[in-house]
Amino acid sequence: MLRVRCLRGGSRGAEAAHYIGWRLGRVFTGWVQRSLQSTQAATASQNTCAADDSKATSSVPKDCPVCSYNEWDPLEEVIVGRAENARVPPFSVEVKANTYEKYWGFYQKFGGQSFPKEHVKKAIAEIEEMCNILKGEGVIVKRPDPIDWSVKYKTPDFESTGMYAAMPRDILLVVGNEIIEAPMAWRARFFEYRAYRRIIKDYFNSGAKWTTAPKPTMADELYDQDYPIRSVEDRHKLAAQGKFVTTEFEPCFDAADFIRAGRDIFVQRSQVTNYMGIEWMRRHLAPDYRVHIISFKDPNPMHIDATFNIIGPGLVLSNPDRPCHQIELFKKAGWTVIRPPVPLIPDDHPLWMSSKWLSMNVLMLDEKRVMVDANETSIQKMFENLGISTIKVNIRHANSLGGGFHCWTCDIRRRGTLQSYFD
Repeated sequence: MLRVRCLRGGSRGAEAAHYIGWRLGRVFTGWVQRSLQSTQAATASQNTCAADDSKATSSVPKDCPVCSYNEWDPLEEVIVGRAENARVPPFSVEVKANTYEKYWGFYQKFGGQSFPKEHVKKAIAEIEEMCNILKGEGVIVKRPDPIDWSVKYKTPDFESTGMYAAMPRDILLVVGNEIIEAPMAWRARFFEYRAYRRIIKDYFNSGAKWTTAPKPTMADELYDQDYPIRSVEDRHKLAAQGKFVTTEFEPCFDAADFIRAGRDIFVQRSQVTNYMGIEWMRRHLAPDYRVHIISFKDPNPMHIDATFNIIGPGLVLSNPDRPCHQIELFKKAGWTVIRPPVPLIPDDHPLWMSSKWLSMNVLMLDEKRVMVDANETSIQKMFENLGISTIKVNIRHANSLGGGFHCWTCDIRRRGTLQSYFD
């Protein structure tokens, strides 16, 4: 059975541990210390974890419309995001830390304004076609409400304009019959939850559980205002040292940094997800679920699903450019690790908030069907060689807004039961 309790090292990690211990006391300090144990020690604790499993039960009401435990059971209902009214986020320190240098001028010039209108128009059309294809495959599709993201808002700690409701995977995590609203970490996304409230209330009124994680103040203290990024080389060095733009001032996380495999949920510490946010999720989901921290050789960690995408029981796509430091633990548990091919997207296509590796950001409709980019013929062949049928959809312009099929969706109901895949 797999037990992962590995945090990235470095001076920031040590400072964070000291700070958290001082703020939250001996209980949380003990958690941080356990998290810093070696992977060998984590593996040695198999028997204890197995004993905990016997206590875990599934209690999803029979008629509840919300029920999803993993990324591959047969998909029955999904939320698909909207590109309408999408705005460029203001160029604040957390946005700078999550975008590439070649786009910084774009953010500085257009922050607070609309993304290029013709590009957004094409993205809207692509996502509409994607929704039609999902419906044709028998999937119920729900959409967030259109909102005017240009409205400036102000809290006691900051002011900003909004961004979009394009990526429900970033803000919503479904675990069993529970919808968890992530607190987010970008100021431009502070009020993004408003686009989804009508849908979530409907699910709640139909029997689903609904949890909103503690909303961060997003005060200056949440961000390292002097985060020293000037190049990709800087990013590699900082990531290797475990240094991130978000501090441990208060919990924060994006839902897209978590990926589900039944009772085991994997998460990375990233630019938008801190250890306090991970610990909040760990306590909230215990004892039925186990939250494991994994890490990668990633110069810009933000959202796990274009780096490590679980696509079936015992089957995971692992980005060859961002190898997982704990991958041997998956292999020892009997999992098959697939290295997806190099993406085919051309260099001149704008990817304002993401990398080319959105090619592996796929949506499984079940174990034998996958929604994949129509332009990415190499990964299509990879899936076909695995015996998985490809549903080809072109969302190239939608990719520019920061996500692939997994990002643009949040699976609300999959036909399956709660299981453990690591025992």
